[in-house]
Amino acid sequence: MKKLWDFGWGLYRKHEEGINYLIFGFLAFVLNYILYFVFADAVAMHYMAATGLSWVLTVVFAYWTNRTFVFKSQNKETKAVVTEFVSFIGARVATEVLELGLMYLMVDVMAVNDKISKLICQVIVILANYVLSKIWIFKDTSEKGN
Repeated sequence: MKKLWDFGWGLYRKHEEGINYLIFGFLAFVLNYILYFVFADAVAMHYMAATGLSWVLTVVFAYWTNRTFVFKSQNKETKAVVTEFVSFIGARVATEVLELGLMYLMVDVMAVNDKISKLICQVIVILANYVLSKIWIFKDTSEKGN
């Protein structure tokens, strides 16, 4: 059993950033999807408004988890943290515009069910967010090995 644990722990340590991103990305996906259902169905919001509001709340969660657990940013100076946060928000705005466009295309143009469309969009957005976070937002701290 110890060898299995050591193997699993070694594998995790080798791919820690990617595994943590998948874990917290999945949690953000679940949060986003649940919030979307609450706003779209329980509150009876239009699907675009529900998508936007669920996005805002999920982005706050995603910034904190990406900064703390995934990319382990060591930025402590106010200017660096603000720059990081603004970059994070900017990237998320870009992927939210992508999501809204895809939702419109799938729901209004192609008549795909909004819940299925939301699932497809979330997969695309999670992948795009990882790439942007890795190469742009948390680049300096992750390249230093922090």
